[in-house]
Amino acid sequence: MPAPTRQTARATNTKSPCFCLLLVRFSPTSLLSLAGRLATAALLTQCHSVATTASLTQPAPSAVVQPVVVTDPVPHDTDDPAIWINPTDPARSLIVGTDKDADGGLYVFDLHGKMLPGKTVHNLRRPNNVDIAYGLKLSGQLTDFALATEREQFRLRAFRLPDMQPLDLGNLAVFVGEPLAERLPMGIAFYTRPTDGALFAIVGRKVGPREGYLWQYQLSDDGTGHIKATVVRKFGKWSGKKEIESIAVDNELGYVYYSDEGVGVRQYFADPAKGDVELALFATTGFTEDHEGISIYKTGPQTGYLLVSDQGANQFHIFRREGTPAQPYSHPLLKVVRVAAQVSDGSDMTNTALPGFPHGLFVAMSTDRTFHYYRWEDLAGKELARSPEIGHEGTATLVSPGK
Repeated sequence: MPAPTRQTARATNTKSPCFCLLLVRFSPTSLLSLAGRLATAALLTQCHSVATTASLTQPAPSAVVQPVVVTDPVPHDTDDPAIWINPTDPARSLIVGTDKDADGGLYVFDLHGKMLPGKTVHNLRRPNNVDIAYGLKLSGQLTDFALATEREQFRLRAFRLPDMQPLDLGNLAVFVGEPLAERLPMGIAFYTRPTDGALFAIVGRKVGPREGYLWQYQLSDDGTGHIKATVVRKFGKWSGKKEIESIAVDNELGYVYYSDEGVGVRQYFADPAKGDVELALFATTGFTEDHEGISIYKTGPQTGYLLVSDQGANQFHIFRREGTPAQPYSHPLLKVVRVAAQVSDGSDMTNTALPGFPHGLFVAMSTDRTFHYYRWEDLAGKELARSPEIGHEGTATLVSPGK
């Protein structure tokens, strides 16, 4: 089936200030007074024009969007969720979330927000972020798994889905050889290279150098059915202002994005073979405090939206996913959405139709120790497109904005 398409209408203001002067007979003093008033009027008109342009590039936030589901609370501090789509029964899909504490863990929820105690992983030392990969071959079997950063143990931990059994031997150390203070892993995201199916984990940290802040690891079977991680790349600028936590990968377009908190979102190629040149720095204005969670909503193989948490304002800025032929790395701001989740850090997004979420599910953490589930159509409103109502393997027609 051909890729879905969408149409977007953009309104622009092309009017310019216009002035008309009626010539009559004045004294020199009156002429000077009139000239001053005209100059003032021109300045005010131009200032009004600039303000109008600014309001077009910075959309006003929407009314607060309420979640459909709020999960059971975790014991300590929710930080980052990841969505696993059950390939045989999407209704049994799961949300895996971190409880960021020295006595932390990974907690698993169903689509109703109910905690599934039999799947909980305890005794993790400050697990920070988590992501989910599909189909890594281990002992000849295609295996889905969750991979989390365990900050205070300087390592990654891997757990098979859906049973959450360990897939590592506790030896997935990261940032080896760096000073101890620069070995504390935080953000993580997967990239699957389409040319050969190679699976990579891109990992960030609490503190790092101004260049090479992120390390990229190739994941594979160690020969015993467990996961091994081999570092293949060190890349990524850091402003030095705060830290880098949230990382997201667009597999189809081949990009990795990460939040340089308080500065903006940086974009690079996800494939290590394509080099380490920064492609873009966007989302640099309009944020109240930190740039946090990044999620991607796909309306087609190469179209959709990037959602970035404006943590201090309890809202998400939504940018266009795809660029243009003239500006391939341009991501204009389209909408700002307020949500009920408080001081949201990590988030995840799927466009797969799930029970109660016909156009996709957005999950965001909230500081009340819960995760919030939102319908995409509630966030999109009439301004943004929706993905088709499809299952994990299905096809359908794109729903355009305003429908």
